[in-house]
Amino acid sequence: MIVKPKPLQNIIFSNGTLISNEEVLIQSEISGKITQIQFEEGRRVKKNDLLIKINDAELQATLKKNQSRETLARDKEFRYKQLLEKGLTSQQEYDVALSELNSVFADVELTQAQIDKTEIRAPFNGVVGLRSVSLGSYISPQTKIATLQSINPMKVDFSVPQKYFSLIKAGKSIFVKQSSTDKLFNGKIYAVEPKIDQNTRTVQARALVPNDRGELTPGAYIEIDIVLEELNNAVMVPTDVIVPDIEGKKIFIYKNGKAVPVPVETGIRTEDEIQIVSGLNIGDTLIVSGIIQLRPNAPVKLNSIN
Repeated sequence: MIVKPKPLQNIIFSNGTLISNEEVLIQSEISGKITQIQFEEGRRVKKNDLLIKINDAELQATLKKNQSRETLARDKEFRYKQLLEKGLTSQQEYDVALSELNSVFADVELTQAQIDKTEIRAPFNGVVGLRSVSLGSYISPQTKIATLQSINPMKVDFSVPQKYFSLIKAGKSIFVKQSSTDKLFNGKIYAVEPKIDQNTRTVQARALVPNDRGELTPGAYIEIDIVLEELNNAVMVPTDVIVPDIEGKKIFIYKNGKAVPVPVETGIRTEDEIQIVSGLNIGDTLIVSGIIQLRPNAPVKLNSIN
């Protein structure tokens, strides 16, 4: 066989776990009675959608009171400003009126902030899980309401032996497959733990995999093929042409009518081929049959050359 270059992917295998791209436990910042539940379990919601409304009647009353005070304080500040411009009042009296107005502003903002806390909104697009509360329930900041998960794309957590640490980089491609199906999903590594786990001697990595159709589920076990290298001009030979030797490995090439042994170094192994890293050149004629009978410089007659 004439040695020709061919593309080769250096792939290792691992397993891992699917996790949500983002996940949050929905809870309230304040205590109160639920007056509205605006989501359906298991349904998608958009960022800033109202999920839960807590009773805010007292806060609304306080807000109206503070807004009324704000109107009076504005008028007072305006009058004192005009009087100050005409020299009919002192700077000190105007500063007191301005300070009162700023204080009312702060009270209005505080009350509005407290009212905002009575509305629990979605922090990102996602799917809401099962709820643990009902309309009319009294909840506190410790009450679990539901979970919200962003599942497109999905994250994949996995680990590889430490010897691959230098090859596992952000941007490397992976192929993900669930044990229940043979369908492959393409993804890319986006983060690698900078420290090797001293207990397992492995390095942790994380990848993103598109999940447009929702076929991948958080928490699922998955099998992973990791593409460490992509070589365009690899020298590949059948695995059965490699002859073990005391000094290493060798192959036989056809040269000037004879079988010439050549020491080689091997690299990546596939199902039926192995990469030759050194010792064999593109264009060499490789002997692929009758290997057992060959001796160095034995005369060879070729039946065919592919």
